[in-house]
Amino acid sequence: MFRAICATALALLLAGPASVPAWAQAGKVTVVTSFSKDVTDPIKKAFEKAVPGTTLEVQNRNTNAGVKFLEETKGNNQVDLFWASAPDAFEVLKAKKLLEPYKPKATGIADKVGSYPVNDKDGYYAGFAASGYGIMWNERYVKAKKLPTPKEWQDLAAAPYYDHVSISAPSRSGTTHLTIETILQGEGWDKGWRTIKEIGGNLHQVTDRSFGVPEAVNSGQVGYGIVIDFFAFSSQGSGFPVKFVYPSVTTLVPANVGLVANAPNKAGAEAFIEFLLSPAGQEVLLEPSIRRLPVRPATYDKAPADYPNPFKDKNLQGLLTFDAGLSEKRSEAVDVLFDQLVTFQLEPLKAATKAIHEAEAALAKKDNAAARALVKEARDLVAAMPVTAAQAESAEMRAAFTGGKQKTARQAELEQAWATFAKDKYAAAKAKAEEATKLAK
Repeated sequence: MFRAICATALALLLAGPASVPAWAQAGKVTVVTSFSKDVTDPIKKAFEKAVPGTTLEVQNRNTNAGVKFLEETKGNNQVDLFWASAPDAFEVLKAKKLLEPYKPKATGIADKVGSYPVNDKDGYYAGFAASGYGIMWNERYVKAKKLPTPKEWQDLAAAPYYDHVSISAPSRSGTTHLTIETILQGEGWDKGWRTIKEIGGNLHQVTDRSFGVPEAVNSGQVGYGIVIDFFAFSSQGSGFPVKFVYPSVTTLVPANVGLVANAPNKAGAEAFIEFLLSPAGQEVLLEPSIRRLPVRPATYDKAPADYPNPFKDKNLQGLLTFDAGLSEKRSEAVDVLFDQLVTFQLEPLKAATKAIHEAEAALAKKDNAAARALVKEARDLVAAMPVTAAQAESAEMRAAFTGGKQKTARQAELEQAWATFAKDKYAAAKAKAEEATKLAK
């Protein structure tokens, strides 16, 4: 009976707003999401208003924790929906049979955003918004400290940016993982990690959650942040003096919602998906506190004049085609590598980077061939990787990271080896850079 009521209500909602009161019987819909309250609260309010009698229960977990939670509780699932920005996370859930197919009835949704399909080809999850990755900065901070304006990822590796940049740990943030993976796919494994670690040497901090980065930029704790685009757009909408740029190596991917297998309120979950994709749901994305990119092209007619439009803006066309399958294969390895090479070795990495910057500054005043050779060696030591791309995505590597909360012996062994590798390389790089400085004086 309950399902019949909900199915009827869904049909009435799709028929038009005059029928919305029939939704009084929809009940509680439970969603696990990585989105902050700034995003979920307005959508929750709009959904509950559109569907009287419905309650949206939001359980906030970072993307990785959300995936693990659904896996751990699958025997007694109490969650209806998974809602996040990371397409590779949905691929993991799909592979583990933790999602159930559902084809939305909403019309007017684009087939692709950039070069990426909006919806899963097998119907296990649907895109409701688009997201890109880039750099935000605080204009007042940058102006006060006479710092440059970035355009590319590599800009953040330059000496003027030292100690002025923030990023969140990809192991704790699905969106940051996608940013790191985008750089690796766009530049290649070795060059990409060189860029990531050179930026890492200029970091002021690595935050635990992705929204810690825009908060730090907004408040002026740091000048620059590596973020998903809507963090910057929502900050602008809230009046903070920030700017944002998409580097040339970036991508647009859909943020998704998926129906969890054995959902206790399947009909209510389907109704929430339909609401997100409806004209009213898509317009909520334009609110200043959210500022996501809708996947319904017609919604941009109601957007502010300066609102990015991936369906018309030339700079958002022809971006990197993101390979979610590749990302999923090496997801754990990339996250652990970042933590062992950057997050947990931040101080040694910064010390080596500072020494390199000082050596290059000395060489700018007085050139010395031997010193330049030492600086190159120092940079190569910082950029060195303990594993190849093929090793990172191998079945053997994936097997090492299957222990969940209980690490496998092989994972612990790899983490220790990678940490030691980084520590030794950064110490050697610092020594060579310091020797180069002496030669240049």
